[in-house]
Amino acid sequence: MRYSQREAWGEQGEWRVSWVDAPSRCLQDRQVQVDGDSGSRMSPQVLLPSACVYLAGPGWRVKPGQGQGEGGLRAAGWPALQGAPLTRSAGALWRPGRSPPGTRALQSRTRALAAHQAAEPGTTVCGYMGLDGAPGSAAETQRLSFEEQPDSREFGCAKTLYISDADKRKHFRLVLRLVLPGGRELGTFHSRLIKVISKPSQKKQSLKNTDLCISSGSRVSLFNRLRSQTVSTRYLSVENGAFVASARQWAAFTLHLADEHCSQGDFPPREGYVRYGSLVQLVCTLTGITLPPMIIRKVAKQCALLDVDEPISQLHKCAFQFPGGPPGGGGTYLCLATEKVVQFQASACPKEANKTLLNDSSCWTIIGTESVQFSFNSSLACTREPVTPVPLVSTLELSGGGDVATLELHGENFHAGLKVWFGDVEAETMYRSPRSLMCVVPDVAAFGSDWRWLRTPITVPVSLVRSDGLFYPSAFSFTYTPEYSGRPDSPRAPEPAADADALLESIHHEFTRTNFHLFIQT
Repeated sequence: MRYSQREAWGEQGEWRVSWVDAPSRCLQDRQVQVDGDSGSRMSPQVLLPSACVYLAGPGWRVKPGQGQGEGGLRAAGWPALQGAPLTRSAGALWRPGRSPPGTRALQSRTRALAAHQAAEPGTTVCGYMGLDGAPGSAAETQRLSFEEQPDSREFGCAKTLYISDADKRKHFRLVLRLVLPGGRELGTFHSRLIKVISKPSQKKQSLKNTDLCISSGSRVSLFNRLRSQTVSTRYLSVENGAFVASARQWAAFTLHLADEHCSQGDFPPREGYVRYGSLVQLVCTLTGITLPPMIIRKVAKQCALLDVDEPISQLHKCAFQFPGGPPGGGGTYLCLATEKVVQFQASACPKEANKTLLNDSSCWTIIGTESVQFSFNSSLACTREPVTPVPLVSTLELSGGGDVATLELHGENFHAGLKVWFGDVEAETMYRSPRSLMCVVPDVAAFGSDWRWLRTPITVPVSLVRSDGLFYPSAFSFTYTPEYSGRPDSPRAPEPAADADALLESIHHEFTRTNFHLFIQT
């Protein structure tokens, strides 16, 4: 029996909270995705783009308490899991029994505001967003108002969240606190470490300092600001399968270096840092929708510079030129018109041949984005404890094979109260560290007694289950690949002699040497 592993790609973008379909048909999965920009800090120190939250999936519409308890576990076909109540793991963010830095003031403010959510019809969860390590004043902790989107997701945005002038940190984390009606805490979620960029670099960029450079495959966001006015900021986004310019919602795009020699529709990703003058492809990380390949140009004083090839840097102004066009013309560029994304026909600069005249709507600011996604299901858990810290699985490492195969999970927020599950089969699990779990791969017979005699592979999701029944799916799955063999009671063809091939080869060689050709019919 051979084993292989496969990664299922996920999405990343802003702060997002989503539900996904659980591997088991009886589960409703919650997924919390935390996204933010790379920490651009524009006057007056407001985060741009704004940190956002999405609630998606049917689970958020389930009333608290539905499907919970030991009876729910047994009715779903899951064994009643035994174990002591879970305590917070000793990770890098906080110690057992203590709150993460910067969240105490956020918690006190949340308790004071939690009573308001019970009076609001239709509200199933309330969110509060702030910065880690920041004082808990009302101005620095924002309550999120969720709005239902056409795709059934709910969207919330901390549009006025800012970094204080007195805050000299170079990195920070966003903190999202979710509270259920009645004041019960669902959990506190932290973003990845975000770098603060106070202003765009005016120096010519080089690969000697790559901290602010953007590499191929990076996730970026694009926004346009007409006449440098903050109120006129528009973000490139995707809605109903089309690219739009949104005043509130921004989308994360994967920026790929494209190959000029590939056919249309085929753009194998290239590695390296993105330079001006390169052919690039923007792919929406959420929907997979792409723009046509475009040439990225540096913008200075509302002109596209055609002869610049330096690396692209965070917060630079750039333009996207569509290839082709008549010779001597200015070319067409990606442009916004109110809420639509269109093509703008630029004109050549009469005095300088290496420049093209643009309008305000064709000039975009590029910024990197950060994202972290948490998945969990609390409907079958016998607990009222918070779901956080949520374990995150980053990679899998398979060792051995057959009956002694082991799988090591690498990630973060692991603790001794977690068990690894392959589909609905629990695996023997050994805790090694907050970043490593080891488990024994279950025998394939656990997924069907007749499976050993089938040719088709079987793929099962890899998940984690807390000792109180809280379920954490991962983005990974495990595939059992069969080595075909007949049933024990079925007649088998006689095995050829071990030296049969060598004998035939020598006979064929002798006949060929004497200009005779041997044809063997079986």
